[in-house]
Amino acid sequence: MKIANGHEIIQLFESWSPKKLACMDNDPIGLAIGTLSKEVTKVLVTLDVNEQVADEAIAKECELIIAHHPPIFRKLAHLRTDTPAGKLYEKLIKNDIAVYAAHTNLDVAEGGVNDLLADALQLEDRQILEKTYQENLMKLAVFVPADHAENVRLAMARAGAGAIGNYEACSFSTRGQGRFRPLEGADPFIGDIGDMEQTDEEKIEVVFTQSIKNKVLKAMLNSHPYEEPAYDLYTLAVEANEMGLGRVGRLKESMTLERFAEHVKACLNVTKLRVVGDITKTISKVAVVGGDGNKYIHAAKRSGADVFVTGDIGFHIAQDAENIGLSIVDPGHHVEKVMIKGVAEKMEKLCSEAKLSVQFVQSEINTEPFIFI
Repeated sequence: MKIANGHEIIQLFESWSPKKLACMDNDPIGLAIGTLSKEVTKVLVTLDVNEQVADEAIAKECELIIAHHPPIFRKLAHLRTDTPAGKLYEKLIKNDIAVYAAHTNLDVAEGGVNDLLADALQLEDRQILEKTYQENLMKLAVFVPADHAENVRLAMARAGAGAIGNYEACSFSTRGQGRFRPLEGADPFIGDIGDMEQTDEEKIEVVFTQSIKNKVLKAMLNSHPYEEPAYDLYTLAVEANEMGLGRVGRLKESMTLERFAEHVKACLNVTKLRVVGDITKTISKVAVVGGDGNKYIHAAKRSGADVFVTGDIGFHIAQDAENIGLSIVDPGHHVEKVMIKGVAEKMEKLCSEAKLSVQFVQSEINTEPFIFI
């Protein structure tokens, strides 16, 4: 195991929750404070960054904080250390603690905030509530000497090419004859300068998502024996890798809205919540959005959900939900704290696989601003 630097840790994080998944305009994700160009032995994972969390990071000797809510949400007009925010930034900088924020990209990511909430609520047969991101598929067709085809095929598969649904390393090959004449200055793998050459070749075809194009091309070029490999690259009219905000799933057994509200309290560890709708209504299908879900009541209704679990519901939005026959359970914004345990465990696994020696510390600071009386 080797000591990691900040860049290595965040590179692993972004392999799971890349910035491209962010679905809010100008979402201030990424490195917010400090530098990643340093060794990191401990990372504090938190929902929010306030002065108490900064003190916790100092006490626990963490060099990096990964937070869900960005500590700098709007552009700064100035940086004054006589304001609460300025004092926080000063404390973090003076103690050489970097802060990295993953906001809506972590909401969308598979295994991110919304999946963690759906897991906690024990939802089955899950689907995306609102699609926010998708990639096109690409196809690579490369011509390889027959006795080297397997090496090239395996290299592309290791780079992620040929992943289709629940299958991996998918490819198609056809045999044929390759012809070429090496010119002066070439260093041919087969044949001689100036002579027309003919050899048995395989045409290997693989598909992959657009985001890994460079990785697949690099794998193919590095494993190919030819000095100048011949290949075709297409963008297909097939969309894949759909991702989005929120999740919709079914309960293992139906229950009344009143009982479901108690289920939410127990699963999400909240003492109080708000409910919209007839508490005797039967609940089977559930939509969930972490944080503020005011914009998604109609998406929840279209999904066929009986109830929508989300936070920060406004008065008039609650009335609109009532009018369209959608029940709501509002346990508050702070239930996104499920990301603390989820991110820490995911990153421990990724760093262990990469043989990086990093400890992920789960914040114990309660950043919920509301007190229920």
